[in-house]
Amino acid sequence: MYSRPVTDEEAMGHALEEADRAAAAGDVPIGAVLIDRDGSVVARGRNRREARGDATAHAEIEALREASTRLGAWRLDALTMVVTMEPCPMCAGALINSRIGRLVYGCHDEKGGAVTSLFVMGRDPRLNHRFPVTYGVRAEECAERLRAFFRGRRIAASGRRRGDAI
Repeated sequence: MYSRPVTDEEAMGHALEEADRAAAAGDVPIGAVLIDRDGSVVARGRNRREARGDATAHAEIEALREASTRLGAWRLDALTMVVTMEPCPMCAGALINSRIGRLVYGCHDEKGGAVTSLFVMGRDPRLNHRFPVTYGVRAEECAERLRAFFRGRRIAASGRRRGDAI
């Protein structure tokens, strides 16, 4: 816990720790934390789709569920979501529905990002809730974790194919 507001870079460090935990468990290394105005981590989440066999077990959803349970409320307008990768449409929708106060993310998701890359959910004036977005925070560290994870997966897959052919 902090007694002062934390910087976005410091908060992203907590999200990166969660991303590392996801990767160690065999899930895509995406991590998230929800931070209050005092700089305290209210909730943590990491991808657990493989671990739980649940397509909705994204880092953001995990953190939102934990925060709502801990605070006893679904409106999370006093919190900042800090996540290592740009949220997908499902997660961006959950951020809107939870009335999140602010979003900070690391790297873009050119194939599935719903905040700046493919869509602008969270800032679209047609929606009932909007929130400020800061992106690019420790982006290279966030992206490198993803690259390393998938590089390892490709190497493992190519080894299995070679082994199967023998």
